[in-house]
This record gives sequence, C-alpha cells and structure tokens, in this order.
Amino acid sequence: MKTQPSAHKTAVPAAEAVNHDLGGRVKHLRATCGWSLEALANASGVSRSMLSQIEREQANPTLAVTLRIARAFGLSLGELLELPGAASAVTVIRADDHTYHYRSDKDCQIRTLSPLNLEKDVEFYEVRLQLGGALRSAPHFEGTREFLTVQKGRVRVESAGDTEELKPGDSASYRADVTHAIINAGKGDAAAFLIVIYR
Repeated sequence: MKTQPSAHKTAVPAAEAVNHDLGGRVKHLRATCGWSLEALANASGVSRSMLSQIEREQANPTLAVTLRIARAFGLSLGELLELPGAASAVTVIRADDHTYHYRSDKDCQIRTLSPLNLEKDVEFYEVRLQLGGALRSAPHFEGTREFLTVQKGRVRVESAGDTEELKPGDSASYRADVTHAIINAGKGDAAAFLIVIYR
C-alpha cells in the first residue's frame, strides 16, 4: 500500500525557500535604493535587528512584518515575495510617497518615478532645481545615456564639455558616461523629467 506524503515534510522546504528568497530580495531592494538597515527600519517600522536577521535568513517574519517591509519599498506582498499571479497588473507611485524621494536638499529634489523593484537598466526621475541649483554627476557606467525633458523653467545641460540650454518642452539626450550636469539657468525654479539608460 502506498503511503501519503507527509504535509509537514513538504511544507518545511517550501517555507525555507520563501525565507531564503525573502532575505535575498530584501537585501537586493535595499541596496538598489541605497538604503542602510537603519533607513529601511525607519521606512518600515521593523526593527533594525529583525531586518538584519531576515536578510541573513535567521528569522521567520510574520505576515504583518513582511507586509510592512513590502510597503516600505512600495510593493505588494506578492511583488516582494515574487509570487506569480499575486501582484496587481498596475503599479502606482503616489505623489506623496516619500519612499521614492531619492534626494531632497535646498537646491535639488529628485523623485524616483520607476518602481524600486525594476531591473535597473532604465531609471525614471522627476528633477526639481531651485534658483541657482544644479545636479552634477560623475561618469556612470560606459555607454550610459540620459534623456531629459524640461517641464518648467530654463535648464542648461553639460556633457563632456558640450553645453545646451533648454526651455519648457525641449528634450535632450547626452552621454552620461562622462562628467555631466543639469543646471538651473533661469530666474526661477526649474523642473524636468530624466530617464537614465544603462547599456
């Protein structure tokens, strides 16, 4: 007579696999966002020590804890766990969601408009520059290009010694594997949409 497989024996490896995937996934997303454990703890309300244990696969988080981590990254539970069919087909980034505020200081505010779990071949940002503000960048990986569309104000783009000035509605593409800059060249605030494509 054939014996039925034990439900307990089959469930344990599955649970271990989820924990393993979750730990690696949280660590990858945190690195992608450039967050420290402390930053993720503040965003999620989950303690730093618990997050560290999850990343090292030394903790079995509750559903509530896992959901808090997912929300900190702007993901659903299904997206965080990468469960097929569990995620909505529509991903929304709310204007007031500070999780996506990549940088904010007196001269420049940058908001990420692409999902944090997106493979980073393409990144989409909203850039706001105060009067006299500038976003200066060191060279990115070889072959990287940026595409900028000005929404408000006047902006000067600099790339490898070349300079162009843009007004609302103007777009520019330029090398970003060299020293480059986006500078507010007007008499008021400026706003633009920036797409970075890595090759």
